[in-house]
Amino acid sequence: MINLTVRNIPDEVIGKIKTLATLDRRSMNNELLVVIEKGLEGETKAYSEKAVRISPAAQISIWQELCGLWEDERPTQDIIQDIRASRTMGRKVSL
Repeated sequence: MINLTVRNIPDEVIGKIKTLATLDRRSMNNELLVVIEKGLEGETKAYSEKAVRISPAAQISIWQELCGLWEDERPTQDIIQDIRASRTMGRKVSL
């Protein structure tokens, strides 16, 4: 684990952390970790909600427009090999 030093924490913030730590019967260090984790959950959720979502119908339409437009002078086997080599496993895809 990494040790981290945080400077210039306002007295009001320290007071709130001390109060929460006392109420939750945690050390200030553990309370800070809980507060950071909760804050990160909220931040990452906010970013994922802002992510652009394309409907399945729009995705199909885009793919249909692109069909037949790909031009490549390489042999088919080379193209397939490049596609397979660039794939990553384990990604979740929602359609």
